[in-house]
Amino acid sequence: MTIEVQHIRKQFGQFTALDDVSLKFADGELTALLGPSGCGKTTLLRIIAGLEYPDAGRVLLDGDDASNRHVRERQVGFVFQHYALFKHMTVFENVAFGLRVKPRKERPSEAVIREKVKKLLELVQLDWIADRYPPQLSGGQRQRIALARALAVEPRVLLLDEPFGALDAKVRKELRRWLRQLHDELHVTSIFVTHDQEEALEVADQVVLMNKGHIEQLGTPGDVYNHPASPFVYGFLGNVNLFHGRVNDGVLASGDATFHAPQFADVKNGEGIAYVRPHDLDVERYVAGGEGVAVKLRRAHAIGPLAQLDLERADNAQIIEAVIPNERYRELGLRDGETLLVKPRRMHVFVDQGEGI
Repeated sequence: MTIEVQHIRKQFGQFTALDDVSLKFADGELTALLGPSGCGKTTLLRIIAGLEYPDAGRVLLDGDDASNRHVRERQVGFVFQHYALFKHMTVFENVAFGLRVKPRKERPSEAVIREKVKKLLELVQLDWIADRYPPQLSGGQRQRIALARALAVEPRVLLLDEPFGALDAKVRKELRRWLRQLHDELHVTSIFVTHDQEEALEVADQVVLMNKGHIEQLGTPGDVYNHPASPFVYGFLGNVNLFHGRVNDGVLASGDATFHAPQFADVKNGEGIAYVRPHDLDVERYVAGGEGVAVKLRRAHAIGPLAQLDLERADNAQIIEAVIPNERYRELGLRDGETLLVKPRRMHVFVDQGEGI
């Protein structure tokens, strides 16, 4: 099913949750709505589901206006962050619930229900706990049961609101991988809300970056990470170092350092910011007159394959972070307090909200 929202607006009192949002979700794709708390992502999901109604705009399902349809008529499956399972029902009965409450004319026979629930429990790899109750399950198991229950009614759209938000980091990672595999098997048009950028970039076909009720950027995980459309997107997707300065004739001057920004060759005395990710900084021993930013090593955290270096700029005392291979760190034999040079391999420069390189 294709989903399209057109010019959606939604206010709660004086707070604008969504401000003229238009989006199209492709049939069979898994889309992440990503952004900070209060950006409007959950409100948009609930409007698509029919759990909220917009103040203005339309929701189209396969081209048909569904804006005034009740949630029961939209054929959506909804998975909440906190499972919402019935504690007094077994796992089997929880998954069967949506089928048993269908109108009599649409309700499958008991034999069909039992077979369908059995297959769904096998799909989520939990057929062996069909007779247990939710309080007896782990958080990851409960979330998989909630997903099986949502799938039981054969939804045309699957909507997930922070589905792994209540789980610990290890279980979240396992379930992310599992959800991606499950989606590849079922190909149900799916939208999930998250504020976890790693989750969105790892799982989704398409990422929608939201901020203050607006869409900042829409694209594949690779597009939004490697070609951010705004400073907000760059800053939200992973750690980043900021070098503030003035841009003149294609050069950003930041303290004692200068960075080339040839796309801004016509700019005169513009306020600019260079964004550099920690892994895009080369670290070398300090040489007088050498190219780069002079820094002092304040602390190194070298556990595992990567070494994280906390560095203090010599010109303005700003703390920046560099990440280098642990082998390189050992090869350099760095010591706390040592003066070094860092040089960006890759950066984005923004001037007055313009796009960088």
